[in-house]
Amino acid sequence: MSNALPLSITSQLELPVIISPMFLVSSIEMVIEGCKAGVIGSFPLANARTIGDLEYWMERITNGLAAAKTQEPTKKIAPWAVNLIVHRTNARLETELDLIKKYQPPIVITSLGNPSHAVKHVHEYGGLVFTDVVNLVHARKAAERGADGLILVCNGAGGHAGTYNPFAFIHAVKEFWNGVTILAGGISSGRDMLAAKILGADLAYMGTRFLAAKESLASRDYRKILIESNAEDIISTDVFSGVHANYLIPSLRRVGIDPTRLPTKESFNLSKANTNGLKAWKDIWSAGHGVGAIKKEETVAEIINQLKQEYIDLSTK
Repeated sequence: MSNALPLSITSQLELPVIISPMFLVSSIEMVIEGCKAGVIGSFPLANARTIGDLEYWMERITNGLAAAKTQEPTKKIAPWAVNLIVHRTNARLETELDLIKKYQPPIVITSLGNPSHAVKHVHEYGGLVFTDVVNLVHARKAAERGADGLILVCNGAGGHAGTYNPFAFIHAVKEFWNGVTILAGGISSGRDMLAAKILGADLAYMGTRFLAAKESLASRDYRKILIESNAEDIISTDVFSGVHANYLIPSLRRVGIDPTRLPTKESFNLSKANTNGLKAWKDIWSAGHGVGAIKKEETVAEIINQLKQEYIDLSTK
C-alpha cells in the first residue's frame, strides 16, 4: 500500500478496499462487518432518513467497532467512513457536520460540491476527506480545496459514473496529485484490485460486488436480478436522475420500461416520483459493469475472504 495512506489506516487493513457508500443499500451491519473483516466500510448519511436515525446509525457503528476491538485486540479492525453530500441542496448539511464532529468517523467521503467546508471540520479532529471526482476539472478543484484523497469514478461504476477510462484518468491525475488515490469503476475481484494497485491506486472502491451481500438493504427481487445479470444487462442513461448513471436493464423491464424506448428526462427526478409513481434507485436499480461477479448471496465477510484469497494468490505469483 502507498505511503500516501497514514499508518493508522494501513495497519488496520486486510485489503486495500473501501466498500463504497450505496444509496438505499448500505446498512449499519454492512459497515460494521466490512470493518471487522479488514476493509473500510461506509454509508451515505442520506440512508438514515431522519437526524435521529442518523445519530443512532453513527452510535451503533462507533460502539460496534469499539466492542470488536475490545473482544479481539490483536485483530485488524478497519476504519469506517461516511458519505456527505456537500451541495447546497443538502438541507441537513450543517446538522450532519455536527454529528460528524461528534462521532468523528476517520474518513469522510464528499460528493457533489466543494469539499473545503467539510475539510475544515474533519481536519480539526484528525480525520481524512476523500472526494468523488469524475473528470480532471473536478479532480484539480478537490485537490486545491484540501481533499486528502481523490476517488476517481471511472466508466463502469455503479450509480452515477464517470466516462473516463481508468488507465487514462489515473495517469492524468498522477501528473499533479501525490495524495491518496482511490480507483472506482468495475472493480469486482482480487485481480481487479491488484490491477488498480499497479496503476497507482492506494485503494479500490467497490460497491457492486457487495450489493447482494446478506447485510445489504437490497430487496429480494433486486438481489435476484443482480445474481442473474452480467455486463450486458447494464445501461447508462441520464433519464432517471438527470445525470448519467448505470442501471440494470432487467429492473427497467420489471417496472414496464422498454430500455430501447426510454421516456424523457422530464418524467423522472431523483427528488420526486414520476407520473407512474416510480423513483430512481428505489424502483429502478443500479449496478456497475462488474455485476457478473455476483453469483450468489453471501455475507460481507465471505465476499471479503474470497477477495483476499484471490488477491493474495495473484500477489504471490
